[in-house]
Amino acid sequence: MTTPKFDTSMPALVTGATGYIAGWIVKGLLEQGVTVHAAVRDPENKAKYAHLTALSKDNPDQLKFFKADLLNEGSFDEAMTGCGIVFHTASPFTSKFKDAQTELVDPAVKGTRNVLESANRTESVRRVVVTSSCAAIYGDAADCLEMPNGKLTEEIWNTSSSLTHQPYSYSKTQAEKAAWDIAKAQTRWSMVTINPSLVMGPGVTLQPNSESVSILKQFGDGTMKHGVPKFEIGIVDVRDVADAHLRAGYMSDAEGRHIICAKTMTMLEIGQVIEKKFGSEWPFPQSTAPKWLLWVFGPIFNKAFTREMISKNVGHSWQSDNTKSKEKLSIKYRNPGTAITDMFEQMIDAGVFGK
Repeated sequence: MTTPKFDTSMPALVTGATGYIAGWIVKGLLEQGVTVHAAVRDPENKAKYAHLTALSKDNPDQLKFFKADLLNEGSFDEAMTGCGIVFHTASPFTSKFKDAQTELVDPAVKGTRNVLESANRTESVRRVVVTSSCAAIYGDAADCLEMPNGKLTEEIWNTSSSLTHQPYSYSKTQAEKAAWDIAKAQTRWSMVTINPSLVMGPGVTLQPNSESVSILKQFGDGTMKHGVPKFEIGIVDVRDVADAHLRAGYMSDAEGRHIICAKTMTMLEIGQVIEKKFGSEWPFPQSTAPKWLLWVFGPIFNKAFTREMISKNVGHSWQSDNTKSKEKLSIKYRNPGTAITDMFEQMIDAGVFGK
């Protein structure tokens, strides 16, 4: 496997540094001897980033915290000063929101513009790595039917999402498009995007409000014991996603978009992986719920589970082509089953299930 050469002469900026993926990026950078500028909303709230401080306990000067807000123009300028690489990971990821425009789209798009405009003003920056998503490539599993060989590729853009249907996917699409518009309008720095599927695996610290934790919690608390949707999704280990970011940042020939996905799994298969490791005494799902049942009751229990979402995702095959990530970034994927069980174990240890 090709190993990137890490330049330790200039710091690297990580936006949203307290986030799930960002924690592993910070850890990887520190281990390679790179000084990290960590952008956080409130540097005074040391408890919020204590898990990052612990990573640099042997060399505390290697990690520096800066105040920055996605919606404030110019707020990343100070954090970015002197940095050669920028890892822009900060973006909302949730299905629990009241207003998609203000809670998802605005922070994602305006935040991306603010970070990249800061890159335009910072002479030292030579590479920007943006955390995008497979959601910027597709909106619903049914979209795969219209793609070459039925698989997602980096050439494709999501055209089926909107503020009212799959708004999270819409926010990621709009944010990545805005990023490419800014990147292509200048020539000093280059941009690479990382487009992961559903990210699983342990955090540097448990992220109790992350969407991945919310999904796995339903497997252990009995929410899905009567059956799971016949729903397919790509799974990837968070450590592989972080590795992809580091490679995209420091491999000189890295370019363009990269689908980061290890394997497609059904919801039932995810439950079976956890049950194999932790035993049948947990209320894990044993069957697939009929689509008609989801159609009737899904929207009642979860507003994100609309009938349109059910129609276009449940029962449809989901496939992606990860060839570019393996050939261009030399990614060697971990078994996603390990990511799932490691994450579930971390949740048990953290008392998520009250056991």
